Amino acid sequence: MIKTDILIIGAGPTGLFAVFEAGLLKLKCHILDALPQAGGQLSELYPKKPIYDIPGFPEVLAGDLVDNLMEQIKQFEPGFTLGERAETIEKQEDGTFIVTSNKGKKFHAPVIAIAGGLGSFEPRKPLIEDIEFYEDKGIKYFIKNPEKFRDKRVVIAGGGDSALDWSIFLSNVASEVTLIHRRNEFRGALDSVEKVQELKSAGKIKMITPGEVVGLKGAEHLEAVVVEENGAQRTIETDYFIPLFGLTPKLGPIGDWGLEIEKNAIKVNNALDYQTNIPGIFAIGDVNTYPGKLKLILCGFHEATLMCQAAYQIINPGKRYVLKYTTVSGVDGFDGTRKEAPKAVVKAIV
Repeated sequence: MIKTDILIIGAGPTGLFAVFEAGLLKLKCHILDALPQAGGQLSELYPKKPIYDIPGFPEVLAGDLVDNLMEQIKQFEPGFTLGERAETIEKQEDGTFIVTSNKGKKFHAPVIAIAGGLGSFEPRKPLIEDIEFYEDKGIKYFIKNPEKFRDKRVVIAGGGDSALDWSIFLSNVASEVTLIHRRNEFRGALDSVEKVQELKSAGKIKMITPGEVVGLKGAEHLEAVVVEENGAQRTIETDYFIPLFGLTPKLGPIGDWGLEIEKNAIKVNNALDYQTNIPGIFAIGDVNTYPGKLKLILCGFHEATLMCQAAYQIINPGKRYVLKYTTVSGVDGFDGTRKEAPKAVVKAIV
């Protein structure tokens, strides 16, 4: 049983920033996310694409924003459980909650903050016969540990940033990397496209465009893929097939928790604190809805800030919190570190 003050479901930018705001209030957080790494859509879908509407950053790459948020919350020592989905919730007699993941791990907290973006993301699977049979037997939709592919033959399918970036990375890990895309054109960062071109010219990446994986072969595990190219089919022996066609957002099991849902989003009280119809459960970021809702990262940051103020009152009933600006109060981390503005020097001028 993992116990914490606030269980944050979702490790996207809103969930990460909530850790910082909670830390200022001396509240501990644990983050649960179905994806294998922190950052949500920013890390999984477009880590190398620029964002232009983050205050103070005329331009920041999505992946860099995640790195900055992780650095910002480091001193508050949040716990992370990644690669697991929130499955069930039980309200206790004392008003606290126990959330159980799809892998049986339990989390106990008085406050739940659902920051799941557009919901739990599930991979878009290609329509290939028997694909479910080969899942975890040679087919991977996420890359959690690149070393798993050390000296192995890998076939990657896709035409976006994820397919390009992992092809580049695994070219120095796998014994053979083949990148397959249905078109000749790739939709990704220019430097990634150019790097893949260089690796192809150097013989470190094989490329089949336009082409498509249409079949899978192997008795007990994946041994080869069938590729259709220019109207003809051929078989390519491989140890792993990694289709990277993006993610499909779904509210998932959270939709069965008794929360008020409207168009696949969770209704909240935006006049006060973004609490749901269940006291103690909040929804912040893209996962919530209310009149005038805008699905912007900066709006999620605002919602996280107000949510943490309300969470403080639930966890510390009757205790008044006096808001102080960080330029005045500084920031004290749970790890013993302190950040503060330089003290003014009192000195006479003669």
